[in-house]
Amino acid sequence: MTHVLHPGDVVCVDRGERVETLLGSCVAVVLTDARRSIAAVCHLVHAGDGATTAHGAAALHAMEGLLGARGFNAQHCEAYVYGGGNMFPALVTGTHHVGLSNVRWALAELADRGVPVLAQDVGGDGYRRFAWTVGPGAPEVRQMPG
Repeated sequence: MTHVLHPGDVVCVDRGERVETLLGSCVAVVLTDARRSIAAVCHLVHAGDGATTAHGAAALHAMEGLLGARGFNAQHCEAYVYGGGNMFPALVTGTHHVGLSNVRWALAELADRGVPVLAQDVGGDGYRRFAWTVGPGAPEVRQMPG
């Protein structure tokens, strides 16, 4: 089964299930157990607090709840982080753009929770295609030109 995530979506999937999304300034956070038997994935739009899972804090809380319902403690998981591109490089230069803000927030939150980040592909200009069939391999991420 393939799950296509849209901005603000959160999903928890088992080994063999596929997750796909497109990321611009948004960030995908993947929490998975060391055996890669399960994964919670979010497509967060905004760093920090907010009422919906489009906001980072609500998305991570939802991921923790989904994993907990299946008997997994998110603090014992490992993470992947992708996205956070600068979608308007002609208008926004330097390190102060929405994408980088999202990345910094996600990495700081994971560090605060003690969750190790196994890999990240973040920043730059343009968007990314993310796809992962939960299992032993790492997610597939391709950066596309803006």
